Amino acid sequence: MVAERGRILKVYNNVLHVAAEDGVLFCKLRGRVKKGRSDMGLVPGDIVTFERISAGEGVIERIEARTNLLQRPRVANLTQIVITVAAASPDPHPLVVSRFLVLAELSGVKKIVLCVNKMDLCTGDPASYLAEYEAAGYSVLRVSAAGGTGLDDLRAHLAGEISVLAGPSGAGKSSLLNALDPTLALATGVVSEKIGRGRHTTRRAELLPFMGGYVVDTPGFTQQEITDTAPEELSDCFPEFSHHTGCRFAPCSHSHEPDCAVKAAVAAEEISRERYEAYLALLNELRMKRK
Repeated sequence: MVAERGRILKVYNNVLHVAAEDGVLFCKLRGRVKKGRSDMGLVPGDIVTFERISAGEGVIERIEARTNLLQRPRVANLTQIVITVAAASPDPHPLVVSRFLVLAELSGVKKIVLCVNKMDLCTGDPASYLAEYEAAGYSVLRVSAAGGTGLDDLRAHLAGEISVLAGPSGAGKSSLLNALDPTLALATGVVSEKIGRGRHTTRRAELLPFMGGYVVDTPGFTQQEITDTAPEELSDCFPEFSHHTGCRFAPCSHSHEPDCAVKAAVAAEEISRERYEAYLALLNELRMKRK
């Protein structure tokens, strides 16, 4: 048999849907691969070597090393993360947005984009909406799945990439993908008026072919814990901090120390106070976990 390479698109009931050159195969793990596996299992995005046992079935012989891994949702070998939030219904909370951006920074994926959906519900100047994240160095896309605005810009960012749309429930990730490609026909939900957030319409992560690459529709999460990160490493996940050096103490936590360049930048409005307060909240969270 000839060994071939493919990418896992979906894992369902222990069956691995693998994209090959001529279509999608349904694969299972070879016994010795299953026995020797030391990670938490195969995930969408993993590259594998397989052998065919019939026209539409195969057996996975080897799993290739990952270039990166997003923990929740678990997706591997991404080239881009698109943090997707809503402009309203539900309103974006600065701590939630920064939490997702920190998780993206920790994943090892180089390209991180912030996509703000439901701009048709936004009041005020759209260009200035969430501008503090642009000042932090992120590309911010302001779009509306319902109104169709900004979709060409989002489409251009997704073309040729392996992108995951991740963010809180109710942000409209599935609605955005349907607006970009109606043939996807993904299930969508509505935001609960009682709890102010959306229902989890996506049940599992899956890679969907899109414009020479893939997009990943993922289950939404209302909160995500930042784990396995030391408090002193958190500042590296706030790229705007790197432009302000010269703290009196090294290392500096940028929280209580005097003569801190980051605190001075916040006071001078060179760093967003909302972003800084989100940093302090996450820093305290990590410190509490150490106790």
